Amino acid sequence: MALIKSVRGYTPQMGDNIFLAENATIIGDVIIGNDCSIWYNTVLRGDVNSIRIGNRVNVQDGTVIHTLYQKSVSIIGDDVSIGHNAVVHGAKIENGALIGMGAIVLDHAVVGEGAIIAAGSVVLSGTKVEPGSIYAGVPAKFVKKVDPAQSKEMNQKIARNYLMYAGWFKEGEEGLPTPQ
Repeated sequence: MALIKSVRGYTPQMGDNIFLAENATIIGDVIIGNDCSIWYNTVLRGDVNSIRIGNRVNVQDGTVIHTLYQKSVSIIGDDVSIGHNAVVHGAKIENGALIGMGAIVLDHAVVGEGAIIAAGSVVLSGTKVEPGSIYAGVPAKFVKKVDPAQSKEMNQKIARNYLMYAGWFKEGEEGLPTPQ
């Protein structure tokens, strides 16, 4: 069972149809929407400020989401995918965005709707990533615009796939459907 811990009078709140991996850690002022999955070794540490996660969000293995004490909050919109071993620290990730594996998004950065942050990139504090764009590198820089319909389709497909994957863990012990 995931570690869910209250701190400073805040207890994490979860929506409906949530998958929490057994070793995920959710602490403090964290609110998670519906149809989300929080995967293995992920830490959502709302001890020093708020973390808000929308609907149909997948936070993949090894990710850390945190904030600055009294200075930043982490806000994740709907239909967002956050890749393995990413760090989101006090940033805003708008609807339909994709944060690539190992990417770091720092305080007061805003990743626009449908934007893609390439794997391994570092989005510096205060950076404004335009909606529908790809940013890559260290520090992350604009690469190109993406077709909004194509970006939306891809990001929603990933979000739907992670709902399906989470279902495998909720069903039978071997990931097979439970006999009716």
